[in-house]
This record gives sequence, structure tokens and C-alpha cells, in this order.
Amino acid sequence: MKGHLHPKNNTTLNPSGNESILDVIGRVSMKRRRFVVTAASTSILAVLGDTTVSGLLQTATASTSTVPAGLGFAGIGFQSIEPNLRNPATGLLEKDLVTVPPGYTARILSAWGDPIMPGAPDWLPDASQGAAAQEKQVGMHHDGMHFFPLPGRSYYNRTSGLDVPVEGRAYNNKGLLCVNHEYTQETILHPDGNTVMTIEKARKSQAAHGVSIQEISKDRFGGGWSVDRNSRYGRRITANTEMRVSGPAAGDALMRSKKFSIQPNGSIEIGVNDGFTAYGTLNNCAHGATPWGTYLTCEENWNVYFANPSGDIESVPGLDQKLEIISGQSRYGIPTSSGYKWPEVDPRFNASTNPLEPHLFGWVVEIDPYEPNSRPVKRTSMGRFKHESAQYVVDDNNRLAYYMGDDERNEYIYKFVCSRTYDTKVRANNRDLLDHGTLYVAKFNDNGTGEWLPLVWGQRGLTPENGFNNQAEVLIKTRQAADRVGATMMDRPEWVAVRPRIRGFNEVEVYCTLTNNSRRGTTPASVNNPDGTTSGGSARPPVDAANPRQDNRYGHIIRWRETGRSVAATTFNWDIFVQAGDSQRTEPNLVGDINGDDFSSPDGLWFDYYGRLWIQTDHSGNGQGDLVNIGSNTMLCANPNSPRQVKLFLTSPTRCEVTGVITTPDHRTMFINIQHPGEGSTPAAPDSVSKWPHSQGYGPSGRPRSATVVITKNDGGIIGT
Repeated sequence: MKGHLHPKNNTTLNPSGNESILDVIGRVSMKRRRFVVTAASTSILAVLGDTTVSGLLQTATASTSTVPAGLGFAGIGFQSIEPNLRNPATGLLEKDLVTVPPGYTARILSAWGDPIMPGAPDWLPDASQGAAAQEKQVGMHHDGMHFFPLPGRSYYNRTSGLDVPVEGRAYNNKGLLCVNHEYTQETILHPDGNTVMTIEKARKSQAAHGVSIQEISKDRFGGGWSVDRNSRYGRRITANTEMRVSGPAAGDALMRSKKFSIQPNGSIEIGVNDGFTAYGTLNNCAHGATPWGTYLTCEENWNVYFANPSGDIESVPGLDQKLEIISGQSRYGIPTSSGYKWPEVDPRFNASTNPLEPHLFGWVVEIDPYEPNSRPVKRTSMGRFKHESAQYVVDDNNRLAYYMGDDERNEYIYKFVCSRTYDTKVRANNRDLLDHGTLYVAKFNDNGTGEWLPLVWGQRGLTPENGFNNQAEVLIKTRQAADRVGATMMDRPEWVAVRPRIRGFNEVEVYCTLTNNSRRGTTPASVNNPDGTTSGGSARPPVDAANPRQDNRYGHIIRWRETGRSVAATTFNWDIFVQAGDSQRTEPNLVGDINGDDFSSPDGLWFDYYGRLWIQTDHSGNGQGDLVNIGSNTMLCANPNSPRQVKLFLTSPTRCEVTGVITTPDHRTMFINIQHPGEGSTPAAPDSVSKWPHSQGYGPSGRPRSATVVITKNDGGIIGT
């Protein structure tokens, strides 16, 4: 997820020549495919004649009614709220607030800069505090998050495929909230921005990245939720935190970057890294969790913190892969200069003089929130790319798999299947489960079927002749491996959500947001080269069955079902769940297959236990241009049995993103994040665009702040009813 100042992933880094989903669609009738679920819980891919999107819209009428329950779905009990549209007089949105339906209340839990551990100072609105304070405060620009109850306990239910609702004060009124911090807005982080960069500014920016772990609790007398600022669990994982590297890539020669002593006043070179150690996690976008109660944070646009100003690299002793490393930097989008400007003052991020450091980023990182002194672990078995999220399924045989998207235009969808089964009784037996298994990449066929292509050394051209000398290199060069095996290029795969197996629904059904792709179907046409030499995000693939829109500015959501209800299946069936858009537009490529509650750029995605699909959006958030009838970013709730039943649940302040969604185990408290409110302001007038969350009654004024919002139902009921 990203805002106006954050990289849009609009530059294609994928040079592969594989056929794109557009190639597929060019060979197929543009018919709408749907999953049809019968009362007996069987499913087929049904083709709806030659129905067009505009034809569907002519029969769709906006409805304020609630949505009844159905197979695997408990219904939606609230009525849609009105969108937050632009005020022509001010050029801003009508409301600088988070708005929820009648009968619900939204309150701020914590915001950037709030103290979360002993010794942390209060946040100062003049941004005068440095890295030492930021290392003990909530980080900037919140994204994915997860709630871990205290006392620690797993609620995983094999039948539902999700943590089950658990009633009782002990597990719903106190817990650890792990929150990702995707990036920083330097014009607000520092009093004078970062036009003139210093190591002190770089250290503060690095400290504002990563993950915050907050102990939170609900007052038993109705006082709401609060953060324990002196908790022993309070913790910050930053861009400089020491981490362990595990899995097949650990210790490989390509992981042995220069080693630095990271000091407040500079990074001092002290030797060579052993390949089993890394420092820091960056651009922590969406997330995941494990059924044994650990947190997974995913490294997305980590490339933008590096720079290779020379276009060349220093030679690495004992490693004769200079051209391959330079090509890899292009494939992953290492720029010649960084907007963060860290490489100007911190040699660790100079990809020319320290060319192997980028290989230590782009992974899924596992964190144990219940053990404050534990080292985070980078799990290399799950691949290296721009991870957006990692969502798991445990099937009926206790096989565990994670589904993941690579958030860049024309990139791929992956799954990782553990080779050992999940131990439901002994937590310690799962400690290294994520180090052993097979990584697959998806190929979407034009007939509604798909294949999982294994990324295994020695198979499908992943050989030394093609630049893969072992399994470690297959994983370090995941994008190039996916190019080589012929995966399908997608329209920015972001969050993944897994539908719960409840109320008679038994399928392994997975959803993925495809946020947008301005290069889809544009000229001159090009696709990712199979030899992995395409620069990330630079291709212009034709439209195809899985990505059927040219210049896909509104995005869509795709879903698939595993064959045999097994996560180990190598084939699946797929369809397009919904195309986002504006039903009031007349251009065929801009309207959406939706029912009244229009939206754009689906991003965050999550199923609650009751089968409700929660959709969050990430566009400019200014209500202008293509968004004039859509307004702010939003969170919606959808019926997975009928994509035309979508209800608008939440609207946001101006120029921000709605992201991160989770509930307490009893589903009576929901947490969501608001990221980068008021983006586009200047250091001289930081709150000129938005004053949120102060505008919602939280904290001092002075500058906008990303924050976590608590949503409850006034009658104490379950969210969504």
C-alpha cells in the first residue's frame, strides 16, 4: 500500500517474456465467469452467456437493505453509509473524519509517536524528537496488523480455517497488537523535511519504520481501549534491528553483504556478514500470522531505500556474478537515487558499494510477540519479492500453506506449502516449519483453470545454464525464477484473504486484490522476458482473462479454489469475484460490476470468522478525477456468494489510505488503520491538508498522524451484524 509520495509500483521491473494474462484473454471470449455454489456445497465454473459489464449495471440498483445469510456466510446487518465526497469550494473532502454506520462508534487507540514502552517520551507535535525517542514510540504510516490475546492462546479451528470466536473477558479485553509501519513521510517526520539530509534524520526515519508491538486492554468499566505505555511486551522492530536469516538462502554467498556497526552518528564498516544475520526490516506492508501464535511482517517496496548512483557495482571477493547482480537490481527496481536519501549518509544502503545488501530484504519476517527478547527471523523459503501479505490455510490433513502477492504491476501470485504438517498440540514443534517446503507461482489458464508451478532448482529451466546455481539462488531471484517457468503477469497482486470453511462451505477458496495497472493493454505491447532481464514494472502486457481491463485504473479481485480442497494441490479453478469501478460513469472500461457502493483500487482484504469479506481501498483519496463519485478511501463488506452485494462500512479523512483490519477473538472489537492522512502538505504547513486524528478529538494539533482506530457496536454486538 502506498500514498501520493510513496512509490506507485508504476515502473515495470519484470522483463520476462512469459505470456501475460492479456495474452490469455485475447484467445478467449470475454464472458463473465462465476463460481456457482449449490446447497450441497458443490461448485462449478459457470459462464454467463455474453453478458457485458454495462448490461449487468443496467439491472443493478443501489440498495440500503441488509444482506441475508447464505452458504458459508452469516449475512450483513448494517446499511451502507454515504461516501465522503470532495467539497468543490475547498478542494478537500467534506469530512476530515473516520465515519462508520449508525449504531457503531470509532475511537482512536494510538497514533504515530505515542509511547509504548518504559522510558518512552510523549510525542511532540513540532517533530523535534530524534531517533532515540522514535525507537520507543509508535512508528509512522501504519499498515497490516494482528491482535494476539493475553494470556497467549491459539484459537485455530481446522474446520473453519480461521481463529474461532472465543467469548470471555480474559481473551478479548487484553492483548498484543502488532502493527506494521510501511514508510515515512519525510515532510512531516522532520521539522524541515529531508531536503538537506543528515545521519540524524536517516536514523529517525529508520526508527519510524518496521513494527510496533503494543499491549492494549479494555477498561472493565466501559472506559474503552488504551495502551500500556510501560508494558514489558512493548517493543519496536526497526530498520536496524538485528535478525536471523533462516531457510535455504541463509549463509549463501549472495547473502554475505558488508557488515556495519550501526551507530547513532554513522554506519562503520567492520567486515563481512555471515549470511545468517540481517539488520532491519523495511516497508512493512501487509502481514500474516501463524496458527501457533507468531506474527509475519512482509517487506514490500524495500528497493526504494537503496540507490545505485553509478549503475555499476564493486566486485565481491570470491563471487563472480557481477552482471547477474546488476541485472537483479534492475529486476527488483533499485533506483539510481533514493527519495529517502539514506544512501547519501548511510553506506549500508549504497547498492553500488554494498551490492549484496539488497538481497537481505524482500522476505517474510516472523516475530514472536510473546517473547520480547526473541530475534525476528527472515524466512527465505517463502521467496524474495515485494511481499504484500501472507495468509495461511491448514487443510483437513493438517498441511499448511501460505498465499502471497508480489505488489508490482505485472508481477505474480505465489503459495508456499510446508513439507511437514502443522502440530496442533506442541507449539515448539512448529518453530522451523516455515523453513521447509515448496514455493509455487500461479499460472492462470484461459479456461478458468490454473496451475501452481514449482520453483525448484533443477526443474523447468531453473538450472546453472540459466543463472540458478542452487535452491538458494532460486529464492534470492524469485522474480527471475517465476519469469523462467512461465507464470501469469497480474495487475499488482496485493492482499490475500482465505474464506472460512463454515456453515456447510468446505472449499479451500482464496481471494487476492489486484489493485490497478495503468500499463495493462497499452502500447507498445511488451511482456516479461523469461531470462529475467525486464526492469520491474516496465512491461505493457495485453489484457487477458484474469486481467481483462485495459488501463485498469479501478482494479479487481480474483479468487480460486484448490483442487480436492488440498493446499498441496497443483491445480485450481479461478474466476473474477468483482471489478471495482464507478457505476455512474459511461465509459465501458471504467464502470464496475458492483451494486451501488462503488469503490476503487481494492487493497486490504480480510475474512472474518462469519464469512464476511472486508475490502479496504488505496487510491489518491482526494475525490477528484476518476474518483469524483467515489470520494475518500473506504472499507466495505461483501457477500462472497454474490459480488454485487457490497456495503460501504467506513469512510476516511482526506488523502489517506484505509488499511489493516483485525478483530478480537469474539469479533466485538475491530481495529483498522488510517495511513498518511493529509499527504501532500509541506514542512511549513504540515496540517494544511488534514488535521486528523486531532479533528476526531485525539491528541494535540500540529501535524497529521497515522493511527489505529477501534470500532465497536454500541450494543456490544458482533461487528458486521
